[in-house]
Amino acid sequence: MSAPSADFRLKPTSFNELPGWQKDDPSDLLDVMADCLRYIEDVKPHRSGSLGLTSEDLVPLLRALKGIERTPDAVRRLFEQECKPFEILLPDGGSGFVTAFYEPEVTVAAKPGDGFLYPFYRRPDDLVDISGANRPQGWDYSYVFGRKTDQGVMPYPDRKAIDQGFLDGRGLEIAWANSRVDVFFAHVQGAARLRFPDGSLRRITYDGKAGHPFSGIGRYLIDLGEIAEEDISMQSIRLWLEEHPERQDEILWHNRSYIFFKEAAVSDERRGPIAAAKVPLVAGRSLAVDRLIHTFGFPFFIHAPELTRLDAGRPFARLMLALDTGSAIVGPARGDIFTGSGFRAGEMAGAVRNRANFYILIPNKAAARFG
Repeated sequence: MSAPSADFRLKPTSFNELPGWQKDDPSDLLDVMADCLRYIEDVKPHRSGSLGLTSEDLVPLLRALKGIERTPDAVRRLFEQECKPFEILLPDGGSGFVTAFYEPEVTVAAKPGDGFLYPFYRRPDDLVDISGANRPQGWDYSYVFGRKTDQGVMPYPDRKAIDQGFLDGRGLEIAWANSRVDVFFAHVQGAARLRFPDGSLRRITYDGKAGHPFSGIGRYLIDLGEIAEEDISMQSIRLWLEEHPERQDEILWHNRSYIFFKEAAVSDERRGPIAAAKVPLVAGRSLAVDRLIHTFGFPFFIHAPELTRLDAGRPFARLMLALDTGSAIVGPARGDIFTGSGFRAGEMAGAVRNRANFYILIPNKAAARFG
């Protein structure tokens, strides 16, 4: 895989041309946009994507939102005053695409035993980030982590090797689940809430991965002829794995990527996990994007007319914030919608695979650079 292509263009449009804009209530974004401003000003700006937008470009909008009246009309008016919308057009004239993700809740134990045999691991100390400065010659562009050794940086062992005990004895276990499938899907989502026997709840969030590219097991099962493409969903994949325990290794090990976690307190169960943008996700308003192209914190309006399962049968049309990323989220008009935490959120997220139109809202000063 080579560096991602920037072969797309932005078409200036107007808010009147955004399908469903006048019916949307984006006021749910105010708190998290305030969080974004604090992070940018007090910690550091987010890394800019290849589109060229910066945290500095975003700050005037974030400051303008402080103290605004929390009504749908007032919030929409401010976006209309402070931003210009641009439609993201793909070179082949095709549509963008959305899926969805959620924060699962997994039953765990603090120690192994009684069926609780499948660990969630903390990040190992020999896992290093790969950049242009330390990337070994010939390494695929998609590898962003590696293993530090006395002989230099090497590929980190993959899912199969870790499942077979590569990390045993290093004290990296956070907790143990009683289902390896639950662990696998927490890896796919990049976060989880852990429910312990005493009822206590802890949160784990993404803290790096073993470096290997993500390979979707849904596509693998389709290619094997095990599940029809029109029937693929998280629910159908889980059911297949439950009905074929003897083939779980084969299927799960197809995805060589392996995720490591860090613990985080659950201070407010109404808020989602901390995203890659270092702020909490907001259910139904947070979008994972390709961070090599886009910059965290920017607003996107997503219109997916065939996606009706998230809005009581109505076509999906919402203002969202780019707050997260993922290995499978590749391209300028590719997004992953955060649906929330727990079982119901998983049921909503599991079958979202829909075409969508992507519009990025760019603050006025920066928008002048794009026409």
